[in-house]
Amino acid sequence: MSKRHILAAIGSIACAAASADAQTATKAQTTTEARRADLLRQRDAIDAALRALDQDTPPRPIARPIEGEIVVTGSALPLTTQVRGQTVTTIDDRMFRNTPATTIADIVKLSPGVAVIQGNGPRDVGVSIRGSNARNSFGARNIVVFEDDFPVTQPDGLARFDLTDPHAYGAVDVVRGQSSARYGNYATGGAVNFRTRRGRDIDGLNIGLDGGSDRYANLYATIGHAGADYDYALFGSVVRATGATGHNRYETGTLNGLVTYQLSDRDRLTGKLIYNEGEFQLSTRLSLNDYRINPYQRGCETIAAAAPGCGRIAVLVNGVNGARIPQTAAEADLARNDRRTIAGTRYEHDFAANTTWRTQATFDSRVVNQPTSATPFKGTLNSYNLSSDVTHHATILGRDATGFAGIFYNYLDNQSYSFNKTPAGRNGIGAPTQTVFGDVRNLGARARTELALTGALQLIAGVGAERSIIDVRQTGYAYPVGRDPVLTVIPAARRFWNVAPEAALLWRASEAIRLHARFGTGYGIPQSGALFVTAAGVPGNNVSLKTQRNRGIDVGVQWDLGDRLHIELTGYQEWFRNEQVSQSAGADLLAYTANAPRSVHRGVEFGVNWMPAPGLQIDASYSHNDQRYTEFVERLSAGGASATFDRDGNRIPGVIPTFVNARVGYDQRRGRLRGMGGFVELGYRARYWIDNANLLAVPGYTLVNLNLHYDPPKETDGWSRLGFFASVQNLFDRTYVGSAAILADSLNPATGQQNPAAVLIGTGGSIYAGAPRTVYAGVRGRF
Repeated sequence: MSKRHILAAIGSIACAAASADAQTATKAQTTTEARRADLLRQRDAIDAALRALDQDTPPRPIARPIEGEIVVTGSALPLTTQVRGQTVTTIDDRMFRNTPATTIADIVKLSPGVAVIQGNGPRDVGVSIRGSNARNSFGARNIVVFEDDFPVTQPDGLARFDLTDPHAYGAVDVVRGQSSARYGNYATGGAVNFRTRRGRDIDGLNIGLDGGSDRYANLYATIGHAGADYDYALFGSVVRATGATGHNRYETGTLNGLVTYQLSDRDRLTGKLIYNEGEFQLSTRLSLNDYRINPYQRGCETIAAAAPGCGRIAVLVNGVNGARIPQTAAEADLARNDRRTIAGTRYEHDFAANTTWRTQATFDSRVVNQPTSATPFKGTLNSYNLSSDVTHHATILGRDATGFAGIFYNYLDNQSYSFNKTPAGRNGIGAPTQTVFGDVRNLGARARTELALTGALQLIAGVGAERSIIDVRQTGYAYPVGRDPVLTVIPAARRFWNVAPEAALLWRASEAIRLHARFGTGYGIPQSGALFVTAAGVPGNNVSLKTQRNRGIDVGVQWDLGDRLHIELTGYQEWFRNEQVSQSAGADLLAYTANAPRSVHRGVEFGVNWMPAPGLQIDASYSHNDQRYTEFVERLSAGGASATFDRDGNRIPGVIPTFVNARVGYDQRRGRLRGMGGFVELGYRARYWIDNANLLAVPGYTLVNLNLHYDPPKETDGWSRLGFFASVQNLFDRTYVGSAAILADSLNPATGQQNPAAVLIGTGGSIYAGAPRTVYAGVRGRF
């Protein structure tokens, strides 16, 4: 589907708004309303039983709670909402609907424990929960990502955050801590669930247009409606910008839909669709030296006329072997052209008022064309995800209990290729360097029980077991000068068996105070692509990678004083075995992964939501991470020399030790200026190391954002249907490191010692600059 088709789809959304209301008005609803009332009475009875514990209210979000957002269908155990005994934060759209929301970083950064960096491309971001993804320079690994409870993490453990537009979302749930008992493979850091806006909230047509610096423009629209037995919403957007950094122009289009239909009093059907296609120009990651000289890569169109500090790659003149020449990112036309299609369906059936069976199937297609370096990558990675579970509510010895049991299966078909790049720009594809064909499969079961021990104390216990199979084969191609090509086949047939238990106690100490103590476990098998990149950053044998595992405890307290004050405080400690650490071997080389035998992660997370006066809102979060190796001996080699270095006690690179987000805002709630408001936002990030030896660190920074908006309640006059905002990001135009890939330390073959920071600081393939001062404005209408 092209951008033209997506624009046509947005147009059809607008044209369909009037007809939706007309169809609803003519529908006879006497019978369906009676069925609906009977079903709601059943659900109310279930909810009343659950509320008897007075502890099943979902954790209060740092953003204010969503009124009427969660509608319980049947009695199936929710995926990320109402997760008892674990630290969960929900951010609703009131926190970001009056902002540019150019990436999901504008949403999830509002949660304690979550750090965000720029990924590989203008809209791609890397998200870490408690440092989970800090060693990866793009997307998300070590957390499991869902949208409307449908999985968007593929079976190889990778999720991307540039596949949809943040304007589609009504809320985001962030589940923190190791969670493989509940979410399976790769949930060593937790889970994130993006929830799109429901048709009942839209009730017509919403359309908006945002514009800003660097020719940023986003045209988006949502149509939605709900009836007695259905709810639908369809979102579409087209976004384009040139970017502040040289060679960062992009265009991307998104369609995102969710429909639910009540087949009968006992049966419900849900359908989900996500489609995204984008073309992204890509600059090169820089050395810290080049970043300091030319952070935004100005004057880097060609090598011949390159300004100081321009990043570069080296490409083969003939695309096969022999001599290489340098090119800038613009000259080589580095880019990504990716297409993602996700389609899913979920069926729920109530065997009784207290028992629900739920079955779900999801198809996920990722088609990539990524000439992003000297070795372009192309591939098709299609996956299938099936799950089925039963939830039962009962009483045991007079106490309320909930039981859950389910099975799941997912499969990824990997068909990918890498090539040498030629000097002929984006389409300059030379000889193949490797092919990777095969599949990844995961099959498992999970169970959970939630039991009231007393009126104020609840026990939660769960376990997950999973069998994982990687059956992939790499064929490598080498082209020695003057000799016949060399073909090398590396099979990777790996089998893994993982079990993850968890247990928690939830205590309602008083009406205002709730405490929890939890033990949890997580695991993540090696990603299939990591099995075929050596420590030299070239294709080869790395099939000995091991599964990483973590177990840990966290203790938390939540304090609520009505609707005016909410405070949450959590402390955690986790012990890792064979933690997977990814590093960049250099600008022209691939990132590779190694196991660190033992490490420890510990930290504190604090969040507050306070309304000291009507209209005045203060939201703040503080997170501190102390993550260190406790057993890791790293071997470095160069030429004929090789030596080992003990990293025990060193900080794990990429993990930001301290970060703070704070927002102070005011919204006028009465009078003629009702809906007028604004806020000032501050974000602080401490310096952090980017190599295992802790020789090189990137500097910390503080950013300030300013926002003004007009968001009136929906009434009958024309102005109430419109909303406006203006925003200045990075108000004081601070130059800062937006992303830093982890660098591999290197060895001096003459001395046998590792090279000092003076060498690392000139090593490319690491740094992207964050955005300079950027101005946005937007208008949206509700019809």
